Amino acid sequence: MPAEDFQFVKPGEVRVRIAPAPTGYLHIGLARTALFNYLFAKENAGSFILRIEDTDIERSDPVFEQDILENLKWLGIEWSEGPDVGGPYGPYRQSQRLNIYAKYLEKLLNENRAYYCFCSEEELEAQRQYQLSIGEAPRYSGKCAGLSEKELKKMLAAKKPSVIRFRVPAKKLEFDDLIRGKLEFDTGLMGDIVIAKNLGMPLYNFAVVIDDFEMKISHVIRGEEHISNTQKQILLQEALGFPRPIYSHLPLILGPDRTKLSKRHGAAGISDYRKAGYLPEAIMNFMAFLGWNPAESEKFILCLL
Repeated sequence: MPAEDFQFVKPGEVRVRIAPAPTGYLHIGLARTALFNYLFAKENAGSFILRIEDTDIERSDPVFEQDILENLKWLGIEWSEGPDVGGPYGPYRQSQRLNIYAKYLEKLLNENRAYYCFCSEEELEAQRQYQLSIGEAPRYSGKCAGLSEKELKKMLAAKKPSVIRFRVPAKKLEFDDLIRGKLEFDTGLMGDIVIAKNLGMPLYNFAVVIDDFEMKISHVIRGEEHISNTQKQILLQEALGFPRPIYSHLPLILGPDRTKLSKRHGAAGISDYRKAGYLPEAIMNFMAFLGWNPAESEKFILCLL
């Protein structure tokens, strides 16, 4: 299906998701994003999916996953597909989908759209510092992009540490955001990006593209901190021949110091509000009003009806 056809999704065909990493307790920012996805699915007789992004082995913890699931349910946000209820496009934990990612990584490698990079952290940092010193935006130089097959086999046989990079085509990339309108990027400023540590360890921007395609996600509704990731994900979608979902990037919730409120910066967990005696209805009402503009009060009320 061409990407532009995805702009017209019929009621009942809407599929949205919330994809938390279990590296901290459920906080207001993530719960608010879940609420908007949930309401959008309900409004359009669609499906709301919960997916756990637990490939960060060092920081992921089942305790955090349980907290996320329990507190979303306490708020009244229910999902139709997820790790606890199953569904037709599972498994719904990334750690159980590694063979799926490996298949697509091999496809990109075989088509020469991706390659192994053997540059050390010291080399990359020296390159970064040099680019900054001459006023350039840091990006990978492409040193390993042209390795011969003989050189590649030799380094792989020697088990030299490596990552897998995606060959980023230099072009002007545009996409329509339902909130922000048309956004444009120059991908030539990006450099070839790392998409996996190896065939068994995909990184975020690659895994999320595969999951959204395999789970037939129609709309991606998330915080605006992901806008820089969207260009990378669209390039990967194009390389793999995937349709483009419709994007909508929500304004961030800021802390008192005007920086993003997050699980590692000033955000109280939903469980903290529960312990303090807040009702789930009060928390839901609070989240719904975050970012609300009084000039749009009539439209806001209509959205909730």
